[in-house]
Amino acid sequence: MTAGGALDPACAIDQRDLMFPIRDHNPSGRVAYVTYVLMALNIGIFLSYVPILSDDRALYEFYNSYALVPARIGEGYGFEGLFTSMFLHGGWMHLAGNMLFLWIFGDNVEEEMGHFKYLLFYLATGAAAGLTQVAIDPSSRIPMVGASGAIAGVMGAYLLLFPKAKVDILIIFIVFFRIFPIPAWIMLMLWFGMQFLGGLGSDPTAGGTAFWAHAGGFVAGLIGALPFWLKRGGVTFWQRTDGHPPHPETKYPRINSSRIPKVKRR
Repeated sequence: MTAGGALDPACAIDQRDLMFPIRDHNPSGRVAYVTYVLMALNIGIFLSYVPILSDDRALYEFYNSYALVPARIGEGYGFEGLFTSMFLHGGWMHLAGNMLFLWIFGDNVEEEMGHFKYLLFYLATGAAAGLTQVAIDPSSRIPMVGASGAIAGVMGAYLLLFPKAKVDILIIFIVFFRIFPIPAWIMLMLWFGMQFLGGLGSDPTAGGTAFWAHAGGFVAGLIGALPFWLKRGGVTFWQRTDGHPPHPETKYPRINSSRIPKVKRR
């Protein structure tokens, strides 16, 4: 989630990151209709206002109408922004980062919860994420946009339900890159820690990434997924599934051998 609109866009994958997930090894057993519809809505709505992306004044007015403005919540109105803001983004990278995370983690959570409950869960955790940022800076009039609070909720649920599922992490260092499969709990806890530390080190009155919305959405996702986890047996659910979705893992071809060609000196 971003505060400040196009004047300071941010995304789930920050451009300074040297490590981020690119895929998981856990196919869903049925079509994740809700996840795909949410992705289509986010992309379609963003494309609808691409023509005004270069016009800061017009874009700010658009965000001011449909984004989440914390001060309005404190004044008793503007609650619709908790939901409309989830489908707005501050730029191409903001959108791409969020959709990548939703594509990686959404399908398995949707399968476990069921389509309708997953949709309610997504909207509820997104609203909780927005309210967390409101609680941190209730007087702010900076518009907030982005799906990352709701997607953080999906990630929190994924952590509880499938902690040992494999996620491929792309590590980039200058011109070197390598892909490592790691357990989801490591990647997700690192991500949550980065949001928490980012929140501690940020100025909530300025624009930029709404770290507390990310952290709040993640915690809301953990709490919201508890009934599903407990209904399936809690710890015994982990023992039955070994912390993985109930499907054989996808095997990807090795690509780490595709390095930059070595050049011999003469």
